[in-house]
Amino acid sequence: MQEQASLRADAIATDAVIVGAGPVGLFQVFELGLLEIKAHIIDSLAYPGGQCIELYPDKPIYDIPAVPMCTGKELTDNLLRQIEPFGATFHLGQEVTVVQKLADEAGGGFLVETSKGTQFVTKTVFIAGGVGSFQPRTLKVDGIEKHEGAQVHYRVKSPAQFAGKHLLIIGGGDSALDWALNFCAANDDGNPHKAESVILVHRRDGFRAAPASVAKMKELCDAMEMQFIVGQATGIEEADGQLSGVKITGNDGITRIVPCDQVLAFFGLSPKLGPIAEWGLALERKQIVVDTEKFETSVPGIFAVGDVNTYPGKKKLILSGFHECALAAFGAAPYVFPDKRVHLQYTTTSPKLHKVLGVESPVFD
Repeated sequence: MQEQASLRADAIATDAVIVGAGPVGLFQVFELGLLEIKAHIIDSLAYPGGQCIELYPDKPIYDIPAVPMCTGKELTDNLLRQIEPFGATFHLGQEVTVVQKLADEAGGGFLVETSKGTQFVTKTVFIAGGVGSFQPRTLKVDGIEKHEGAQVHYRVKSPAQFAGKHLLIIGGGDSALDWALNFCAANDDGNPHKAESVILVHRRDGFRAAPASVAKMKELCDAMEMQFIVGQATGIEEADGQLSGVKITGNDGITRIVPCDQVLAFFGLSPKLGPIAEWGLALERKQIVVDTEKFETSVPGIFAVGDVNTYPGKKKLILSGFHECALAAFGAAPYVFPDKRVHLQYTTTSPKLHKVLGVESPVFD
């Protein structure tokens, strides 16, 4: 059970607290803002963007409506610009540790507290925590820990750091194949991230990645542009305190030393709901159960949007999360404005929304 917190005089009063500053959490600010619902947004990362920034800031995204292609960073930057008119306050680098229902005589709503001791009294709570607090699955090899972050990596934050390096990539999913192709490929303008060499290692000759990526990888191997080895990492080689190679044991039982400067290992993420699991919400397979009318949880006034929720037919897509944000905002309005009827208005034609957005109303002939 979560710890109980005592309400302090310096608690911040707000209409909504959003837990998670990924793309869906950011768009929730926008949908709430259109209804004049003020929000504070909390994230355990030190910057907004969630998985888009943490896992694939430079990788292209193709399924955002009306945006043929954008990177994770571009999507985040555009969302931040879109929500500027609403003045949401960010509380980054802290985790929500307590969500506590307040008694009606105390005004109702919820007491929310973070790991840094920041307290909120809020009428509604929106959980947009993605897969939760996610941690990459790591290489289980003796002595590898001291090289993590310097020569061993579980995500790509800056592709430029691998340019010109002898790169060993371990894994058989989309991330492993995508980055292998990225660091191997040349283009007409030259590839600024091209590695000196790329060796891909996977425990078997079958892949979980897109067939087109697998075919391209094999094509590059045939052209001797990269190399693929079937096997598993079982040890490391060091020289002068630096990682100089990885021991790869093949299916034939033979162990070979593969020289490398940098190692990228992609074994997927291990999602953890963390404190969310203790908030008294109905859960199903570590996801929050919601209705599909308001995306409200089993606790009235608490909503869940994006990858963290589950319902029949759920698809874990950013665009699905955006849809959920709109309905959740309307579902929250009665808690924030109990005596006010909220009407659906369109940003194209509503002078009120134009005022909220800080734009001039167009004049139609």
